[in-house]
Amino acid sequence: MRFKFSAPGRLAAFLFACAFLPSLAAEPPPVFVLNSLDATVSVIDPVHWTEKQRIPTGKEPHHLYLTPDEQSLIVANSAGDSLTFLNPRTAEVQRVVYGIIDPYHLRFSPDMKWFVTAGNRLNHVDIYRWEGKEPKLVKRIPSGKTPSHIWIDGKSTTAYVTMQDSDELVAIDLPTQSIRWRTPTGPMPADVFGIHDGKTLLVGLTGSDGVQVFDVAAAEPKAIGKIPTGKGAHAFRAGGDGRSVFVSNRVANSISRIDLQTLRVSDTYPVPGGPDCMDLSVDGKMLFVTSRWARKLSVVDLDGRKVVQQVPVGRSPHGVWTLAHAKR
Repeated sequence: MRFKFSAPGRLAAFLFACAFLPSLAAEPPPVFVLNSLDATVSVIDPVHWTEKQRIPTGKEPHHLYLTPDEQSLIVANSAGDSLTFLNPRTAEVQRVVYGIIDPYHLRFSPDMKWFVTAGNRLNHVDIYRWEGKEPKLVKRIPSGKTPSHIWIDGKSTTAYVTMQDSDELVAIDLPTQSIRWRTPTGPMPADVFGIHDGKTLLVGLTGSDGVQVFDVAAAEPKAIGKIPTGKGAHAFRAGGDGRSVFVSNRVANSISRIDLQTLRVSDTYPVPGGPDCMDLSVDGKMLFVTSRWARKLSVVDLDGRKVVQQVPVGRSPHGVWTLAHAKR
């Protein structure tokens, strides 16, 4: 059956189509991959799984984080002593902030008042105030050897930082910018992830084969166990369901899913090339993983438990992020 429209009807239909069709054709936000040894960011099309462009940054971009207003994606250039701000929807470079010394890892506190960076190369943790545009240094805290990753508690009072080469976990009080305690860990602690309302911390042991568990509910921390995952346990990504967390096992070439109730591995996914940082699609079905030694972004179908796409990127891909992600 064919419908006939009057002239005003045809005009109305045309205007409706003009208003509606662009939303159908709108591209999803890109996936960003940091190429640490190339000082670039690969911008990945998540529909066709191709690299759309490659953006220059400062030296050694390793990690990235969204600003509190969600208008900028911050790339931390550790050896470039700078931050590159990108539009998370269009990948446009917005500005570069210089004078941020050795920003290897970075984190905003949940209340968005504090901005914390770990100086992996220079052995310090920097505490900044965030006032909407550029961070202002409040205090530089000498730390243990090679500060690696940061996690900040839900009350925005404590930053937990791993010391990769002195095998420690350090708690920093944000209101006073002072070290509250430090405790020994297993070999080469990397990423740290808080669970159970911040009362329990998981620490990836890159120099071992699993995740160390700490009880930090009391005034002094206590190591309470270890979860075997695979050699080179490194980075975490929340499962998006409030019940699980992923950990990448760099040396074992696998990703483990940990059940947060039992603190046991509930599933394992093979991922080649030294899996490192991860992000999770908004529907929770696809895991985006940087294959550090293979110079690729690997896309894992979690239901099928296999890699379904690999996108060539630059040298030593590290951080990965997309605006269209599942809950962290």
